[in-house]
Formats: sequence, C-alpha cells, structure tokens
Amino acid sequence: MAEIKVPELAESITEGTIAQWVKKVGDRVEKGEFIVELETDKVNAEIISEEAGVLTQVLAEEGDTVLVGQVIAIVEAGEGSAAAPAASQEAPKAESAPAPAPTPAQVPAAPAPVAQETTSNERVVASPAARKLAREKGIDLSAISPVDPQGRVRVQDVAAHGTAPVAQASAAAPITTTNGPVVFAPAAETDRITIEKMSRRRQTIAKRLLEVKQSTAMLTTFNEIDMTNIMALRKRKQEEFVKANDIKLGFMSFFTKAVVAALKKYPYVNAQINGDEIHLNNFFDIGIAVSTEEGLVVPVVRDANAKNFAEIEKDIADLAKKARDKKLGLNDMAGGSFTITNGGVFGSLMSTPIMNGTQAGILGMHSIVQRPVAVNGEVEIRPMMYVALSYDHRIIDGKDSVGFLKTVKELIENPEDLLLNS
Repeated sequence: MAEIKVPELAESITEGTIAQWVKKVGDRVEKGEFIVELETDKVNAEIISEEAGVLTQVLAEEGDTVLVGQVIAIVEAGEGSAAAPAASQEAPKAESAPAPAPTPAQVPAAPAPVAQETTSNERVVASPAARKLAREKGIDLSAISPVDPQGRVRVQDVAAHGTAPVAQASAAAPITTTNGPVVFAPAAETDRITIEKMSRRRQTIAKRLLEVKQSTAMLTTFNEIDMTNIMALRKRKQEEFVKANDIKLGFMSFFTKAVVAALKKYPYVNAQINGDEIHLNNFFDIGIAVSTEEGLVVPVVRDANAKNFAEIEKDIADLAKKARDKKLGLNDMAGGSFTITNGGVFGSLMSTPIMNGTQAGILGMHSIVQRPVAVNGEVEIRPMMYVALSYDHRIIDGKDSVGFLKTVKELIENPEDLLLNS
C-alpha cells in the first residue's frame, strides 16, 4: 500500500486546493503517473504516484483545501476493478445520509442498497464545494432542489436545504436605513445573481495587489513613444531574423533591452526596500506579465542583460507557453527585479500598473495608435504608444522616474542605439 501525500513545493507554500482528479477510484495507476492536479497560490502542481497499483481511496475531493504532507489518496498493489472499490469507499458516507422522502408515484419496496444511493448522488450535477458540504451535513444531493435553471447544485442550495422558503426570501431583502443608503444583505444565488467562488490563485493575486497598494508610496509617471523607427526596423529585418533564429522579432525584446539599459543608468529603479535598508540589485531578471485563464502571472527572463534579442524572444515565448499550459514552476517566477506588462495586446490605451511584490517599479506598455503629432514644425500622423512607469516613491524620486522613462523612450525611438547599450 502506498500513501499519496501533498509534496513540499516551496517554503512559502503550505497548502493547496485539489483542482482535478485525473484518476478515479478503481483505476490502474503506474509508477510516476500523474493522478491529481493541485492548485497553489503560485502554480498548479501535478502529483504523481510513487508506486504502481490501483487507486483504492480518494481522501480529498475536488475543491478541498489540503496541507503539505497530508495523505489524499491510497494506492494498493493489484489490478482491481473500478466498481467494487468505489462502492466500498462511498458506502460509509452514504449510510449516514438520509434517503429522500418517497413520492406517491413510487411503488413501496425494500430500501435500496447503499451502492444505489451513492450512484444517485454521483449522477447529480453539483460543485465540489456543494458535495463537500452535503457530506458534512449528511444530506442526499438528489433531495435538493437547485436554484440554478440548469439543475446544478451549488453550496448555497445545500446550505439552504431544509429551511423555509420565507427565510430564503428574507435573506435577500433590502435593509433600509434612515441615516444612509440602502444596504442589501447577502443574497442566495438566483437567476439574477451568479455566485462564483474565487480560485486560490485569484485570492492570492487580490491579496498581493492590495498589499502593494497599502505598503508602498506608489506613483505613476507617463510618456509617449513614436514607434515609427522601431516598426520600420522590424519590417526590414523580420525575414532575416526569422531565418536565422526560427522566431519572430517582436517589440518585447526591444523594450526589455531598453529597460535593462535604463536600469543601469537609474539603479534605484532596480532596487527594493528591506526594513530600513535599500537593496540595490546588480542583476537584471525582468518579469514579463502573461495573462492566463486563472489570472496574471509574471515569469522571469533571467540575466536579460547578457542575452541577445533572439534569446530574449525565445525565453518570452517559452515562458508564455508554459504559463498558458499551466506548466510554470516556482523557479520560473521567483526573484524578478523589475516587471514589464503589456496591456496594449488587449487594447488598453493608458493605465497605471501596480508593482509586482517587493519590486520598486513596473513598466506598462499600451496600444499603438495612429495620432497626429508635431514633427519639425509640421503635423504628421505617427504610430504612437503611451508608456507608464509605476514606482515606489519611498526610494525613487521624480527625477529618476522621469529620467528612466525618458531613457526608454529615446532608445525605442532610436533602436540602433540599443546595440551600444548591450
């Protein structure tokens, strides 16, 4: 017999949430085979079986929070069958659940076997949290009337099961006060309200963004960049670059190179506060924000100062693919010294990005828009991009922040100068 435990992932991670069971009770499991996906604050981890055998017990359901070192499944030697272990595992749970009240249309008969009650529960469409709460309360899911028009049982349905309809209605009723605005009590899910639990990663993102806003003196400065020269350079060199490196020449490598050059000139933008000390980073690990279905993640391009354009483009492409495939490791996101985020890919014209963790600055790129600008006393239509630098005013003064952003602007507008700063 082998116990499947939640492995140690990193010092800062002590728990996770069961995202998905890839194997079911009764399934054959090979040594080293991926059987369950665990969602943590930072990454999704694949947990494997250390032994070959049959998955005989699942001790945590999808949606459950589990601790590092906790046993979540049992694998035993043998071939096994899917039906028998499943019935034996669920039987104790089903015994404690009261059977639904018979309707007049039902023919009186002997009590149904426990395994049949379990099968009935399994056929009910319900969220993992609803199943967990139903087990704790000893409620048969098939006896619950869901509010969802599609018939999905949610945790609110389980919590409200057995209470009078009047009580449910009053929970959503407005509470009117004479000294202020109308306040609504928490409402149960209806056809007008869909309640969705935040994922563990979304909770972590929300918590850390709030911490940055509350613990730093964040300020944002703006500038605009004429993208004419860099777009012309890319057009001239794209075919040759692709043939030589098997990857396209994008804007991100230019901005990464420009940021590194600006960080060398203004080192406090590449620093962080630790208590009453300022730590000036002598390395240039640039985080590149990537949007995924679970939220924004920031994998890091290591030693960007020592890499050429092709190496940076390949690193960014590889990290973005790993992020979208949920394959990022903790090492892929740890230790960045500065971050670049590109809201322009979604159509953002201007924004004030929030700094990442303990870093002192973040550069925000935006959409390239054709706008009339004055060039040598004449009005011309040029491809323009607004850029923003959010920075920690505790260690970066206006002079350095404006100088940093002006340096990035000048290098992008004269991309050949980037070769002199490599």
